[in-house]
Amino acid sequence: MSGAETAGTAAAGPVATAGPVATVPGWAVWTLRLTVLLFAVLVLAQAVLAALFVTGDVGLLEAHGINAGAVATVAFLQVVAAILVWRPGRGAAWPIWASAALFLLVEAQLAFGYGRLLALHIPMGVTLFGGATGLLVGVCSPRVRQVRARSGKAWP
Repeated sequence: MSGAETAGTAAAGPVATAGPVATVPGWAVWTLRLTVLLFAVLVLAQAVLAALFVTGDVGLLEAHGINAGAVATVAFLQVVAAILVWRPGRGAAWPIWASAALFLLVEAQLAFGYGRLLALHIPMGVTLFGGATGLLVGVCSPRVRQVRARSGKAWP
């Protein structure tokens, strides 16, 4: 290599980095991810219990009702976990709105189920499963770890 070539490569040198990227604390993200995963598993279990009940195992209707209470509880905890990602974690707010929508759907689902309104209960169960799956994919993406851009406003 000639001196001119060496000088050219030395001038290129190491690439400058922009510094560390701010991220939402891991505990907040993993709390949300685990809560959403548990919610999705419980919603799937609801579908399995309902299918087994419909095929003739009448005793599983009680298990379906008990699991419904667990789904509602975890849906509420999921909203709390999403708030923790947003407020102290400085993350995105969209998981709050998605979790709150699923929580409201779960409450309506409970009412339709106990009211034996199966024409609404069954399609809403499918909607809940789709929403749980979509939210699980969303919160497992790397973007959920990114800190939201600061605005000029004092709140939020």
